[in-house]
Amino acid sequence: MAFGWIDEQAERRRRVGLVRTLRPRPADSPLLDLAGNDYLGLAQHPEVVEGAAAAARTWGGGATGSRLVTGTTELHGELERELADFCGFEAALVFSSGYAANLAAVTALTPRGSLIVADAGNHASLIDGCRLARATTEVVEHADPDAVRKALQTHDGPAVVVSDTVFSVDGDQAPLAGLADACREYGAGLIVDDAHGLGVLGTGGRGAPYAAGLAGADDVVATVTLSKSLGSQGGAVLGPARVIDHLVNTARTFIFDTGLAPAAAGAALAALRLLRREPERAGRARAVAGELYTRLTAAGLTAVRPDAAVVSVRAPSRQEAVQWAADCRVAGLAVGCFRPPSVPDGISRLRLTARADLTEAQIERAVQVIGETRP
Repeated sequence: MAFGWIDEQAERRRRVGLVRTLRPRPADSPLLDLAGNDYLGLAQHPEVVEGAAAAARTWGGGATGSRLVTGTTELHGELERELADFCGFEAALVFSSGYAANLAAVTALTPRGSLIVADAGNHASLIDGCRLARATTEVVEHADPDAVRKALQTHDGPAVVVSDTVFSVDGDQAPLAGLADACREYGAGLIVDDAHGLGVLGTGGRGAPYAAGLAGADDVVATVTLSKSLGSQGGAVLGPARVIDHLVNTARTFIFDTGLAPAAAGAALAALRLLRREPERAGRARAVAGELYTRLTAAGLTAVRPDAAVVSVRAPSRQEAVQWAADCRVAGLAVGCFRPPSVPDGISRLRLTARADLTEAQIERAVQVIGETRP
């Protein structure tokens, strides 16, 4: 029977507790949300919502075509210029998603015969970029510049090192300065995904590359999402102007994909301008993450010290992690649940998002619920 193997795989997932389901959320959800990625609390901010609405009224509901045909509006160009300036890079290119931006950066900047050195903890979008690239990929130990050096020593030709700046599972930060040093010893480029750093790290939330003194370097390319700290949707690649021009001409997820909807571009631009005006939001997100970590560990839970705004809490098993997250939900708290195969180390966890707009009472309530529902 056609697709008969799907039923076998579904049964296997059910047996090991790996079934995923969609839960449509209502507009007025009563849950305290520590599961989403709205780090700065801007997704519902009036200025951001109006930015989306005004763009839709002006440009319509969709981009109408690929960026190279009709999908680039003046708004897209405005967002790219301001995003590059804010993050300290020469140029930027906006994509329909952060996933598409990562695929573009990795595949278009690794010609046949090149080497990709990839961190073992990288996000799935970077992993898929490596799989699609015409280069050889070597996966190295997590957050280890010496392992990167060892890999680069064996290759004679173009090479890039690919890493998240803040890893989405445990919220730990990559050693960017060490990675850059390793790259420069061997003439390799550095591609970093700053999805969880933009809006949280660096002066006023300018991102992890800015904080590490790497923004604007001619051998560094960064990708970002517009769907986390900026409360919108989409992604971007930041880097030297010649790199961005190369992507316009060669990146398949740019050339053949419909452009980002104007409403999303308008929302992201409004959020970016708001962050410029209120840079303290970045520090508040980090402070909330630190407070959650301190209180959770004081309650006897095993949590990973956050480097940005992700707080990871270890669970005894994947089944207990799923039940723990479900029990939190019943108690009014939404938390993320990461379990194999989504976690590279096989350790299941609850994943909490620290938001800049959380109140003291909400932090206290979240810790209380997590502690009371622990396996």
